[in-house]
Amino acid sequence: MSHTPEDHTQDEPPAVRFTAATKAYGQVRAVDGIDLVLRPGERVALLGRNGAGKSTALGLLLGLDDPDTGSVHLFGGAPATAVQAGRVGAMLQDGRPIPRVTVRELVTFVSKTYPSPMPVDEALDLAGIREFGPRRADRLSGGQIQRVRFAIALVGNPELIVLDEPTAALDVEARRALWESTRRYAARGNTVLFSTHYLTEADENADRIVVIDRGRIVADGSSERLKRRAGGNLVSFDLAGRPTEGLGQLPGVSEAEVRGDRARLRTDDSDATVIALAELGAIRGLEVTRATLEDAFLQLTDPNGADSRDTGPDAATIDATALVKENV
Repeated sequence: MSHTPEDHTQDEPPAVRFTAATKAYGQVRAVDGIDLVLRPGERVALLGRNGAGKSTALGLLLGLDDPDTGSVHLFGGAPATAVQAGRVGAMLQDGRPIPRVTVRELVTFVSKTYPSPMPVDEALDLAGIREFGPRRADRLSGGQIQRVRFAIALVGNPELIVLDEPTAALDVEARRALWESTRRYAARGNTVLFSTHYLTEADENADRIVVIDRGRIVADGSSERLKRRAGGNLVSFDLAGRPTEGLGQLPGVSEAEVRGDRARLRTDDSDATVIALAELGAIRGLEVTRATLEDAFLQLTDPNGADSRDTGPDAATIDATALVKENV
């Protein structure tokens, strides 16, 4: 049975809740005190460098491991209970198709392992692979297999679906169709949690973004909020022999960087910054652009930077766990 956002109330438990969860392997604290909540109907992306702790958090989410301290709950209960009840679906990168089995046979078989699956045709349609139904799964291309994995994740009609790099090996048209499918699925009141190395995909398809680094949540909020935190705009121009002293003290500037003969200024008030530059003399090659999600991500996960955890009003209000394969 599908759900609409109106079916859920604030009195219901969230889809996922991490409470002060920790997990260590020897001296490495892979998950370091995570407090996160993920609610029905959200589409959430998790970003992080390899080794940030994402896959460890995933293991806790799916009940494959237990936290050393703190707790993890799905829909108010133990993760293993939710998984066994068919309330969670996952699209994994690992695994090979069963030989000599058609796509429809494979998806039908998986559907029979769930208590309340959606119709097989509906899952095939959502994944955009109805025409592949009669074809052997082990003879499909990598991108087609990826779409079969998406159908398998959907067919149990889960309330929470976790997608690991869902658009890997997909062409542009197939990517667009998959993201539209996740949008429709979340509109039913289901929760979509995904990881991606394509920051543009996170920017365009996530309601919220969680950035994890060194086992901790360092940012949590909308893409726009993360971009604002990185500095609302970038002002760049050719130095042309101009001295670089004092650039960081210009109005609005939060950070100044020089690359070769070109300066890049992060600024919260690009108008004031440009006016101040103009007062210093002619500006060559001036360009004003908005900060990107990549700018924010790099700033938040600087391996040489200090602890940059976000403690603003949106911090620690969402859970997102990715299926990215990493050592920790």
